[in-house]
Amino acid sequence: MFKDYFSTVSDSYRSYRPRYPVELFAYLRQVAPSPSLAWDCATGNGQAATMLAQQFASVIATDASAEQIAEAERAGNLSYRVETAENTTMADSSVDLTTVAQALHWFDLPAFAAEVRRVSAPDAVLSAWSYAILESTPAVDAVIDTLYNGILGNYWTPERKLVEEGYASVTLPFEELATPRFAMHADWTLGQMLGYLSTWSAGKRYEEEHGSVALNLVRDELADAWGDADSRKRISWPLTVRAWRVE
Repeated sequence: MFKDYFSTVSDSYRSYRPRYPVELFAYLRQVAPSPSLAWDCATGNGQAATMLAQQFASVIATDASAEQIAEAERAGNLSYRVETAENTTMADSSVDLTTVAQALHWFDLPAFAAEVRRVSAPDAVLSAWSYAILESTPAVDAVIDTLYNGILGNYWTPERKLVEEGYASVTLPFEELATPRFAMHADWTLGQMLGYLSTWSAGKRYEEEHGSVALNLVRDELADAWGDADSRKRISWPLTVRAWRVE
């Protein structure tokens, strides 16, 4: 059984998660041996998959959650399958690029690496990326730190540490490539920020234990730090991107 922390918030996840930069997918197209087929593994709401569909002739996106796939974005050259990362129906030696957006920490890594090796075409590339805490104004950042570390600190799963370290301790049996730096940016109102914070998996675990919403504990403080609720603030998430050549 896979660890399912997101099916119950699949609609909010699609609405409020930040968008990955176009430059990331242009880079991945450049290092892949061919633009024929990309596999987006643990696709979630499909945002990475739809971006890949602009760069590759065909994209297959998989996720173990049928609920996530039901809410995922669509594109004409993109197809979805409800499958785990470690056991797919992808054809042998067919995939030019495998991507994992903010999900590598949930996998059985040896089994996943074996599956990537099986499905990869010659010189194919595997890329995984992650982002941790956001950056905004000092006042907003301070409130979000209170929520993230102070209130929800004990409710993050152990796997979250891999995200916070940018997958630095993850070892895969492939040749690693040097990657550029990337970041995500958004201009959000207070409502959009609250929507994003409501998708945090640790918040769901807090609610299950306490019967109350952790976000409500900082809602007023965040509103004060924000000011005009309809004003837009620049939000940034530095991305840590790792890539490997599958041999």
